[in-house]
Amino acid sequence: MKARIPTNKSPPTTTPASSYISQMAGKAQIPTKNSALISMIADEDTVVGFLLAGVGNVDLRRKTNYLIVDSKTTVKQIEDAFKEFTTREDIAIVMISQYVANMIRFLVDSYNKPIPAILEIPSKDHPYDPAHDSILSRVKNLFSTESVASGRR
Repeated sequence: MKARIPTNKSPPTTTPASSYISQMAGKAQIPTKNSALISMIADEDTVVGFLLAGVGNVDLRRKTNYLIVDSKTTVKQIEDAFKEFTTREDIAIVMISQYVANMIRFLVDSYNKPIPAILEIPSKDHPYDPAHDSILSRVKNLFSTESVASGRR
């Protein structure tokens, strides 16, 4: 009969590489349960394109993650959808057509949380104008301020 020698070794554990990367980068992870959604506020063609790509979601309460904006859509409906999408915990990105964002510019400009991120996108009938993108303006101001503060131009 052979004697067994007890060891205090525990089985090796596996840690996802993403957690090591997050620890090395010193950044907090975004708290999500399983996955996060992308929401859309745009014209029918843009929304349908993203729905065909698999972005659409309808939950058990029949709430969608998109709003199709047409000539019958009121500014109040757009405002309500924007407020809903920016407060839902299961949404990570809100994509909004720039011409729609211009209708509720005061809301888009006053939004300052990192999650969900707001992305202004072009539509079929309305081209993208970087001069009206408030997020792009914030980024430009941030980098121009840092460049001046550090002595770079």
